[in-house]
Amino acid sequence: MKKIIFSLFVFAIGFNSFAQTTAVDKAEQEKRDWFHSDFSKTGIYGVGTDSALEFLKSKGMKPTPVVVGVLDSGVQITHEDLKNEIWVNKNEKAGNGKDDDGNGYIDDINGWDFCTTADGVDYNEDSYEATRMVVLFEPYFNSADKKKNAENRRNMPLEYKQYLRARQVWADKYYSAKESEKSGEADDQAKQILAMLEELQAYSKDLKLTKESVQNLEADNADEKAMRDQILFIISNNEEFVGMTMAEIIAEAKKEFGEMSKSDNNDLLYAYNVNYNPAKGKFDVKGYGNNEVQGPDALHGTHVAGIIGASRGNGIGMDGVAGGLVKIMSVRMVPDGDERDEDVANAIHYAVDNGAKILNMSFGKAFSPKKELVYDALKYAESKGVLIFHAAGNDNKDLDFSYNYPSNYKDDEMVPMVSTMVTVGASTRYNDKLKASFSNFGAVKVDLFAPGAEIYATIPENKYRYLQGTSMASPVAAGCAALLWSYFPQLTANQVKEILFETVNVSDAEVKVGSEAEPRKFSDLSVTGGVIDVNKAVRLAYDRYGK
Repeated sequence: MKKIIFSLFVFAIGFNSFAQTTAVDKAEQEKRDWFHSDFSKTGIYGVGTDSALEFLKSKGMKPTPVVVGVLDSGVQITHEDLKNEIWVNKNEKAGNGKDDDGNGYIDDINGWDFCTTADGVDYNEDSYEATRMVVLFEPYFNSADKKKNAENRRNMPLEYKQYLRARQVWADKYYSAKESEKSGEADDQAKQILAMLEELQAYSKDLKLTKESVQNLEADNADEKAMRDQILFIISNNEEFVGMTMAEIIAEAKKEFGEMSKSDNNDLLYAYNVNYNPAKGKFDVKGYGNNEVQGPDALHGTHVAGIIGASRGNGIGMDGVAGGLVKIMSVRMVPDGDERDEDVANAIHYAVDNGAKILNMSFGKAFSPKKELVYDALKYAESKGVLIFHAAGNDNKDLDFSYNYPSNYKDDEMVPMVSTMVTVGASTRYNDKLKASFSNFGAVKVDLFAPGAEIYATIPENKYRYLQGTSMASPVAAGCAALLWSYFPQLTANQVKEILFETVNVSDAEVKVGSEAEPRKFSDLSVTGGVIDVNKAVRLAYDRYGK
């Protein structure tokens, strides 16, 4: 399930994306690069990318590129800031319609797309797992045969427990979506915002909005002064609006609200529709899928890929943590809805079998009916020396006492299954609010934190956008691992993990978590108690293994 944290309101965080066409001022560039900050120099909990690379260069070390599997919604492999960082299957001949390398997948030049119908046609929308579990278990526990229902409940207690939890979630979400559709609440909010923006347009007319131009607007009364202040607030919190007219901002808002309205309709058409199943029959087809690794909506996966490996120092866009040190393998298996366990397992096997040393999995869901398939795939990755990074989730919950799949823990157990999996929470650039408000946490089941709020990275159409979520934190951590491993290729996955864990920046700052009234120490929210720091990691690796 693609999980990105957006604000509905234009005041909080910008909703439009933009191409890299003009230079930006120092303050904006620092904001875009904050997750690369060196904590030892700035006090900001970045990962120290530039300092790490400078240190390695000073030691005369040469890197070996690492293949990173991005298991996600798809990646725009032709993006201006990614095209030189994409994995190429050298054992496959493009476009000949043959499985040249005998791996079971035809023409898989840059990866594979598992998010398709049985006949290999892409789909984007899928249902949520709670919906599918209702469909799966309803005949056993809620059929017309009450006697058989009772017998099944006695004989299948674990399944019945799952069914009850899933049905409650499905019912709450379904009827909430129905009520929202009936009331038009989201449309009303959009109308209110657009009405406000139109008032601001009438006041500012065709003015290109900058701090200076807005401050020079005449304000002859309290209403005009309030509108001037409102425009200043909007452009100061949304740098991408600077230089635009209010009419242009309104056009972007209408486009965004149209997408939001479509999303609301999708909940009823797809997410909670018990009769919708685009994956029907596909798991019976050997080698199902296609080689179109971008797919119909690659925003999430392209952003993730950019965080890991966007080209560094090319003067455009942004710099990935491990740009120039990785080859990104795009494995599409995340729809707009919940990913299917079979797709997750197959994607892991594909990436591992085709040379990925690191997997990034920025997805998650509350139910996993075929979790054993995924557990087996994770164990397979471990057996091949692969390091796995997984987003902790965006529900502000304690994972020690809640569910987020895929997990490195069996239900209600506190001992990890595989040694090479890292679960990542999201941190911010604000030391007094170090834990991102949305991020899940867990003293046992979350391993470390990484920057995941206000992350500027690549999106389709050669554009860039700020996004936030643990979906962004996981690739920051994966990029750190790739950077470290590329310079120390002799290390095992467990050694890389060990070094990253030993070198986090621990904070005892008190933060609010979940619904708890009392704050907790940040250091108590994960296994390591800190934020990943690749600068410290490469120095420790050099001291321990590089001399």
